[in-house]
Amino acid sequence: MAAPVTVPFGHSERSTVGIEWEVALVDADSGDLRQAAEAILAAVRPAGGGEHPLITQELLLNTVEIRSGKCRTIAEATADLQRALDEVEAVATPLRIQLMGGATHPFANWAQQKVTDKQRYATLIDRTQWWGRQMLIYGVHVHVGIEDRAKVLPLSRAMLTVFAHIQSLSASSPFWGGRDTGYASNRALLFQQLPTAGLPFAFEDWSQLEQYVGDMMHTGVIDQFDEVRWDVRPSPRFGTLEMRIADGASNLLEVAAISALTHCFVEHFSSMLDRGETLPTLPPWFAQENKWRSARYGMDAIIITNAAGDEELVTDAVGRWLVELAPVAERLGCAAELEQVRVILRRGASYQRQRAVARRHAGELDAVVRSLVAELKAGRPL
Repeated sequence: MAAPVTVPFGHSERSTVGIEWEVALVDADSGDLRQAAEAILAAVRPAGGGEHPLITQELLLNTVEIRSGKCRTIAEATADLQRALDEVEAVATPLRIQLMGGATHPFANWAQQKVTDKQRYATLIDRTQWWGRQMLIYGVHVHVGIEDRAKVLPLSRAMLTVFAHIQSLSASSPFWGGRDTGYASNRALLFQQLPTAGLPFAFEDWSQLEQYVGDMMHTGVIDQFDEVRWDVRPSPRFGTLEMRIADGASNLLEVAAISALTHCFVEHFSSMLDRGETLPTLPPWFAQENKWRSARYGMDAIIITNAAGDEELVTDAVGRWLVELAPVAERLGCAAELEQVRVILRRGASYQRQRAVARRHAGELDAVVRSLVAELKAGRPL
């Protein structure tokens, strides 16, 4: 066994929130992806040089990441995202580039996508080869500030009990390479092929995490902690728990709704810890099955709700949680955004809307791209 590596956990105020949203660049004429991130980022770069604080590069040149600063409320975070979107759109439009949400492009060819020229990305692709090059996927990541390191791992384990709720609501990747995969979230299963991705280990205490990091560094699996790409992971640099569960959203309303739900879950479980209550957990085999079911069936998933193996339709479970979390949302100032989860329950998740568009257009996926572009522009489901 290798020596453990100390992982200091940064200071963060409780339940501060930050959101990262990966957005695709598509050609206004063909609807296919454009490898234009470098031109976009150069155009939005601050006059004094350096990176834009809210707009950054990602693995592929067809992607920009829009992010918020550290915020107190979901409304504040989504206002940051809207400002950044407006700035990207202003420089993209003259280039005949449109912005598209969703977790996969319906028909783009992964083999034609170019990787950003950065050493960490080159190393990733060199190591992971075919699977790494297939990472033509987009997500929404939500950071929530945790004021005490002792809470981080219990909260992480508890979040696995509501993993399927978030993944089902956000599922937006039914198509891949021009075909309907039969999955609501093809992204979820694609991404977990990377060697340090997927569900986190259910560590009981921080020393176990530090032992894991020591072992991974000793054996050359990672060089630094942020190469651990779990669906729920501590982010020691920011002092947050980072939820990387959600598919890329096709509009800002859904970013806000799913981020508010995530924010409320973390605060709810944190308050339970404050009261000395035991947080809910699932055996790893149930957590894994729930991830698969929500990826496959989305809003129609029958999920496992507890260690006893009880089951429930995910939309019914979400409906119950919305009632339970209402006081938490009031406290966090995101009651309006949490209520927008009901819009998703009523209108269907993005994967359902995309399939409906494809049906109306005899399977033409160009129409799906146009609908995703229109949703992002409108800021809400259409």
